[in-house]
Formats: sequence, C-alpha cells, structure tokens
Amino acid sequence: MIAIIDYGVGNLFSLSRSLEFLEIDNIVTNNLSELQAADQIILPGVGAFGDAIQKLRDEQLEEPIKQLAQAGKPLLGICLGMQLLFEKSSEFGEHQGLGLLKGEIVSLKEALPSTLKVPHIGWNALEPQQDSPLLKGFEKGGQVYYVHSFYATNCEDSLIATSEYGVDIPGLVQKQNVFGAQFHPEKSGTVGLQILKAFSEVKE
Repeated sequence: MIAIIDYGVGNLFSLSRSLEFLEIDNIVTNNLSELQAADQIILPGVGAFGDAIQKLRDEQLEEPIKQLAQAGKPLLGICLGMQLLFEKSSEFGEHQGLGLLKGEIVSLKEALPSTLKVPHIGWNALEPQQDSPLLKGFEKGGQVYYVHSFYATNCEDSLIATSEYGVDIPGLVQKQNVFGAQFHPEKSGTVGLQILKAFSEVKE
C-alpha cells in the first residue's frame, strides 16, 4: 500500500489513478496512522515552496514525515514534493525545507540563457548518473515530462539522473530510502509508470 500525502498541494488523483492502472493499492490521506501503516509514502506538490512547507506544518505533518523517513520508510517526493526534501529554497524569499537531502532549490531562470523559456515545460531525456532501485528496467533515451521553474543544486550526494535544459537538471535523487523526482512520473508515459512501479517495490 502506497500512501499519497494530502496536504492541499498537488494533483493527487492523477497520481492515484496511475497507481491504480499499475494495480498498486494506494490511499490519499493526511492521517498519521495511515501514513505509518503504508509500505511507501509519496509527497506530491505543485506551486510555491514556501506555501507548501507551511501547509505541511499547518497539517502537523512536517515532523512525522521526517521521522518516518529517518526510520526507513521509503519516501518519494514528486516535483515540488522533491524540492521540499532539500535543506532550503530561495523561491520568493528563503525557506527551510525538510532537510532530508543536502542541497538547495534555486531559480532556473537565473541559470539559463534568455533563449530558453521558464517554466521548463516538456519532455526531456533522463540520463542516469548512478544506479538506483527507481531505474530498474530503465532503457537509455527514456524521456520524462517536466513542469518547473526552480531546480535543485549542490545535491551531488544524492544525484541519480539528470536532464539537460541549458543546465543539468537533477531529475532523480536518492539517499538511502528517500527518493525524489523533479519530473512528473504520472505524466511521463511508460517510463514514468515504470518508475512508480519500481518505487512500489522498495521495502523498508
């Protein structure tokens, strides 16, 4: 059973439908007992970093998520949910993240040449940098779908795969049982579904 964290941020139900398509039991919840009972947890997210981390705090979920991850529960952050896993973000001011991964979230616009559009929206090849359970069965050249204006930096310790868009975008990150995908697996066709299935097979 995968628990998708409901804290008012993110397209929870398209993610849930993708898991249902894969015949993976899942629940959309903000109930701590259900999160504790789940085999894996997904932290989705769209929007602004500061608003999202505040909503986690308002729902009294920040510390439980950190505790579950530190105890070995497999956790996957998606898009903004991945960014929240890091130490801090400079999106509309400086905000502290969950601190489960080393690194910070910075503006993509400031890093790119003016010829490239921000937000970065579209399909890009995912280039593995090292092995990860999420890349089980992944074939070189597989493409994934991005929608974002900020990206992770100084995250070499957890870097698993990148995509090139003017700069190398950290597409997949991992530290032990904590995983992150900057792209949207639920919108990334067969490749994305394969990554979600691989995550469902990660055990504590």
